[in-house]
Amino acid sequence: MKYETIIYEKANNIARITLNRPEVLNAINRQMESVELPQAVFDASRDEDVRVLIITGAGRGFCAGGDHKFLMEVREQRSTGGVEARGGIHDVILELRRMGKPTIAMVNGPAAGAGFGLALACDMRIGSENARFRVAFTIIGLTPVDGSVWMLPRIVGISNACRIIFTGDVVGAEEAHRIGILDKLVPAEKLEAETMALARRLAQGPPIAIGYDKMMIYKGLDIDLETHLSYTGLSERVSMASEDFMEGIKAFAEKRQPVFRGK
Repeated sequence: MKYETIIYEKANNIARITLNRPEVLNAINRQMESVELPQAVFDASRDEDVRVLIITGAGRGFCAGGDHKFLMEVREQRSTGGVEARGGIHDVILELRRMGKPTIAMVNGPAAGAGFGLALACDMRIGSENARFRVAFTIIGLTPVDGSVWMLPRIVGISNACRIIFTGDVVGAEEAHRIGILDKLVPAEKLEAETMALARRLAQGPPIAIGYDKMMIYKGLDIDLETHLSYTGLSERVSMASEDFMEGIKAFAEKRQPVFRGK
């Protein structure tokens, strides 16, 4: 597929989606939300050669959220009983959580509105001092449509989430790192290198085990311990039957780095 609003790249088991509307801080328009971003995320999810997905933005921003012209189109459609227009971002958020692969947001600048939600939906977030976060929906009289109200309390705690969501205040890079929005804060000139180092490390890991790890982490947020343990017993049986497990045991005994093949 030829993309107009994003760039999709893949090399060495790592896929990268770059939101590519730098002239508007990568604001989301209909083409990006409804067609291109879902397609790229689904392709990465289903591609057996992809073990890690990175999402970032072109230029000086990560994503400024919904393009104001697009938002007005959505409002007009809804006011006249038109077709629901926001399914795309829901599909993207859900797929990022469901895919059995690590996802990393490389936050190079402002992440607002649905751009903030997109970053939160990734498993990890690495940002530079230029990173800024803002729910943004509140300041224009909307409630978030991107899952951030669900995700943010689980990352920063209820009181921090309430403050950030209710006020719509900007959260700077240092505060974002302190309260857990950013897992790692690095100088802008090292953002690419640090993100790629983590991605390469994850790509060399055991895909089957990591996939189950991710599923257990997110399922564990909403189930009791007994149910969680029953799931982990099942995932252990599957991963223990894999070739990767035998390679891991052999490599450990031979004091070398394992070569995992996802089998």
